[in-house]
Amino acid sequence: MTTTHIDTVKLAIDRGLGRITISRPAAANALDRTTKEALMSAVLRAAGDASLRAILLDCDGANFCVGQDLGEHVDALRANPATAMNTIKEHYNPLIEALNSVAVPIIAAIRGACVGAGLGLALAADIRIAAEGATFATAFTGVGLASDSGLSRALLHAVGASRTAGLMLLGDRFSAQDALAWGLVHRVVGDAEMNDAVQQLAYRVAEGPTEAYKHIKELLRLPGLSDALERERIAQETLGTTDDHRAAVEAFLAKDRPRFRGQ
Repeated sequence: MTTTHIDTVKLAIDRGLGRITISRPAAANALDRTTKEALMSAVLRAAGDASLRAILLDCDGANFCVGQDLGEHVDALRANPATAMNTIKEHYNPLIEALNSVAVPIIAAIRGACVGAGLGLALAADIRIAAEGATFATAFTGVGLASDSGLSRALLHAVGASRTAGLMLLGDRFSAQDALAWGLVHRVVGDAEMNDAVQQLAYRVAEGPTEAYKHIKELLRLPGLSDALERERIAQETLGTTDDHRAAVEAFLAKDRPRFRGQ
C-alpha cells in the first residue's frame, strides 16, 4: 500500500483501489481552497496510476462533505464580491470534470451530511453507498445561489426533472432512505456496518473486469440511442478479445468463479 497525505486529503492505493479521503472532520469536511486543490491533486495522482482499477471517495469523521466552506466564502465576498465566485471556474469545474473523466469506477461512501458541492462530489461517482444516518440537500437556494459542481445536470440524470426541480428550488433535506427510493444511491447500510460494506464493495469493483467497466462508463455518458448502439457494438467487439472475457467464459463453463485481472 502507498499512502500520501496532501494537506486535508489522503490518498492510499492498495490492490488496485485508490482511496481518496477528505480529512477536515472538525469542519464537517467543508471545502476550503486548500481542500479543493488537494482533492484535485489526489484525483489526478490516482488517475495517473497505471495500477488503479477503482477509486473510493471517502471521508474522515461524521460527515461526507457539507460543501463550500462558508467562512472562507464570506471572507472572499467581503474582499471583492466580483471575484468571490472565481472558485467555480478555478476549482469546482475542473474537479468535477476530472472526476467524470476518470476511466475506472468511482464509489462514494456517504456518511452524515452530504450537502451542496458535497452532493455534487457524490454525484460524480458511479456507485453511491449511504450510511443509514446520512442526510442530503442541495442547499444552494438557502444562501441565494443556484448550483455548481455539476449538481443540476447530475441530479437531473439521477432522479428526473420534477424531483430535481423540487430539491433544487426548495433545498429541503432528505434521508438516505429517500435517496435510495429515488435511485440516488445504490444501497443503504447501517451506520455500524458502513466501513465493512464499503470496503468489500470497493475491492470487489477493483478486482472486477476493469476494461468492461471503462466501456460501461463511456456508454452511460452517451446522449442518444444510435450513438449508444454503435458504441455498444465497439465495446463488445473490443472486450470480446480481452483475456478477462475469455477467462470468464471458460470459468462459467467450468462452473468456477471468474478471476479478473483487468486485461
